[in-house]
Amino acid sequence: MSVRLFIYGLLLFLIVSLNSYGENLTAHVASIDITPPIEMKYTLGGYGERMNKPATAIHDHIWAKALVVKKDKRKYAIITLDILGLPTNVKSDLIQRISGLGWTMENVMLLPSHSHGSLEMAALNSKNLLNSPQLGLFQPELLAFLLDKLEALVKAADQNYQLVKIGTACQILEGLNRNRRKDPDVDKEMTVTRIDLNDGKPLAILVNWTAHPTFLGGQDMQVSAEWPGYLQSEIQNLIGNGVTAMYYNGAEGDQSPILDSSQDGYEKIQIYGKKIAAKAFEIYQEIKPNPVKDFSSTYNTITLPEHAAHPSFMKTGGEEYGLDENTVKIVMDMLGPKEVGMGAVKIGDLIIAGIPGELTAELGLQVKNSLKNSGSKYVTIGGLANEWISYILTRDQYIHGEGYESSVSFYGPGLGELISTEAIKTSKPLIHQQ
Repeated sequence: MSVRLFIYGLLLFLIVSLNSYGENLTAHVASIDITPPIEMKYTLGGYGERMNKPATAIHDHIWAKALVVKKDKRKYAIITLDILGLPTNVKSDLIQRISGLGWTMENVMLLPSHSHGSLEMAALNSKNLLNSPQLGLFQPELLAFLLDKLEALVKAADQNYQLVKIGTACQILEGLNRNRRKDPDVDKEMTVTRIDLNDGKPLAILVNWTAHPTFLGGQDMQVSAEWPGYLQSEIQNLIGNGVTAMYYNGAEGDQSPILDSSQDGYEKIQIYGKKIAAKAFEIYQEIKPNPVKDFSSTYNTITLPEHAAHPSFMKTGGEEYGLDENTVKIVMDMLGPKEVGMGAVKIGDLIIAGIPGELTAELGLQVKNSLKNSGSKYVTIGGLANEWISYILTRDQYIHGEGYESSVSFYGPGLGELISTEAIKTSKPLIHQQ
């Protein structure tokens, strides 16, 4: 072979390789342990009865994980966290730290699992000046700890990109979740997204399943990622090869897990988490990932309705959180945002519609079905995306419903219609984009 022919062949190979690299999607993942040292004396979120008592021990560690997809100069980060939820300031504080690296409010989605064994939201809220043990006391050092971890996570994921193949599949699962309000709607759909490197090595798996992580109660004071933590660790063991498992919740506002067991809460989270992992692994094995040419995302900021306390608030949330009619309005105005960002992302055949709070299943299914009927193959609700504004119910659920969810909805009867309509409006432009 002549030198000229060899050089020509080498150039042709490089051109083909570069074109292939430029056309298909690349990605990278990273994980970081976000369990604060127990000496920090932080409380756990989800139950006012804990009265800001510090966690007593670490049962299992809580993690944050990032999948970053990139095409040319565009990139998007999906970040899952084993945490109850996030106040408004966390995402904006994080973006301020990493904006110099090309990150904005528009290309990052934070997805807490809603674990009731993890950090209290109010302890991370820099606007929380209420000094209320039931609501949780702001801890600046805890916020700084979490932000340091998330900044390091994004930086670790935002490098070493490799070409990937992606596939998604879903399955209806019976007998594993229920509507705790006894409404008829239950989201029984598990959606699994598989991300492999071009050579077939597994990179990441995203699991969407809709249920409250509430096997642990207000008397359980050990740090835990709850059942989503065991779901992720178990499926990593099942797949192996260094895969990163990421879990995100759906429209779980009125959805609870089902487990027929007499074990205590800490044993239940292992049993249920491993059971969900086995189902996800079955779906994962059937997925045939393919190269993806592109991804797309949208982001809008909407104005929320005026704050309003539900008529039944004092019977449920007011009693739990130690509020009376004079203080509840002050709390809502101090902690509740007046506007909220809503984003959606499409990767392959999957659209994740981010919802900034706890949507009920009826509304979640409306959003999913509307987008599927418009041409989207797979749709998931990214529950509690970026921040928690409150429970989000239908007008009828708000007006006629009783119980905890209705009372902890802070923007009046029209909030559910507004959020679900905006979720559809934000996501629809993605359906036919490549």
